This record gives sequence, structure tokens and C-alpha cells, in this order.
Amino acid sequence: MNLRDLVYGLYSRRVEHRLDVAQGPKHIGVILDGNRRWAKASGGSPEQGHRAGADKISEMLGWCEETGVEIVTLWMLSTDNLDRPADQLVPLLGIIEDTVRGLAASGRWRVHHVGTMDLLPAHTQSVLKEAEQETHALGGLLVNVAVGYGGRQEIADAVRSLLHEHAGRGTTIEDLAEILDVEHISEHLYTRGQPDPDLVIRTSGEQRLSGFMLWQSAHSEYYFCEVFWPAFRKVDFLRALRDYAARHRRYGT
Repeated sequence: MNLRDLVYGLYSRRVEHRLDVAQGPKHIGVILDGNRRWAKASGGSPEQGHRAGADKISEMLGWCEETGVEIVTLWMLSTDNLDRPADQLVPLLGIIEDTVRGLAASGRWRVHHVGTMDLLPAHTQSVLKEAEQETHALGGLLVNVAVGYGGRQEIADAVRSLLHEHAGRGTTIEDLAEILDVEHISEHLYTRGQPDPDLVIRTSGEQRLSGFMLWQSAHSEYYFCEVFWPAFRKVDFLRALRDYAARHRRYGT
């Protein structure tokens, strides 16, 4: 172990020791950003960057278990990414499929897909459905894998689902307009039944949400980290939790 690793380990343990887990977030959303830029800076290919980013996920989920986090939502592929050329998209989907299979095979976490399933290739759909089925009865950490996800698309899908439901009951548009409130929309989101994220982390230094969990993040705290996702360390994660615990959440007031 070199001096740098030793100092990092000591600092990480110090931050963790001082962290009040009871004040920590229960639901964390993570925008896994910077795989391609990390690869470029490292002299590797985009595929190598995505592989390195995928390898980081299980490690980060372990940190979440250690600190009392109950739900993690990982943005792995946006709806915009689906427009990439086939030579970029196909390898990326393969990496995502391998990652989801690995999460399910670990037997540690419940896997739940959030996103528009119909936009994804049949094989990717099958992998996501199988992972959900295999892990449905597991306890512990719930891992939402956001694949083919877009915040605007989610709200549009929620409204569409709501309209179909009420049409099936014979409710008219006029009657629905009279009773419609925010809870009606929430009940049809991809994350229905789950608490909204307390904290949203984005790596790579970009300070925007890019449409991630638009509805659910209305009162979330945000933490923007400069490091690229494959280089995200436990101390970076602990700093995010420490920053969250130090804030006074006002919930819009």
C-alpha cells in the first residue's frame, strides 16, 4: 500500500466514523455520468469506460447497505441514448444486460426496472423481466434500474395509464378533470408505492438533472461530484451523505 492509499483510507474511515447514519437518506438516485470521458482520459475505448462504470455499481450498493440506504435508483440508459448509432448502442445494452443479470444473481438485492419497456429491444426486455422475477421475494436493498428512462416520458406514461384506468371505469374526461390531483399522477409513475428520493447524486461535474426523476425529485437534495463515475470512491459517497446530513430540508417552504 502506498502513502496515498494509506492517507485515503484513514480519511475515508474518519468521514465514515463521524457520519450520523440516522440522519442519512433512505432513497438515493444516482446519475452514472462520465464513463466515456473517463475512458478517453485513461486512453481506453468507450466500451471499456462503460464496463468500468458497470463494475462500480455493486461496490456502491455495498456502501449503501452499510449506511442504511433502503432504495437506490440507478440511471443506466436514457431514452435519448436509444438514438445512438447501433455500433454504440448494442455494446452498451449488452453491458447493461450483464450488469442486471449480475445484480440478480448476487441474491442480495431486489431489482426493479423503471423506464419504458416497449422502447427496448426484446432481449433487453427479457433480461429486465427475469431479474425482477428472480429477486421479487428478496429483502434488503431495492435497486431501481432506470433503463430506457426519461423524466418527461415517465410523466406522459403516467398520464396515459391514468386515462386508460379511468376510461375502463367509465369516468368521463370532464369528471376526471374535476378530481385530478398530484396523487393520481404519483400512483401511475414507474416508482409508484416508493418514497421519493431524498438525495440525487450526479458524477462527472455536470450540474443538471437532464430529466432524471422530474416528478419525484421536487424536494430532493442534489449533490454534484466532480469525479467521473468509474472513479467514484467510497469517500466521495460518504461526502455526499455528510453534505446531505448537514442540510436543513425545507420541502419547498
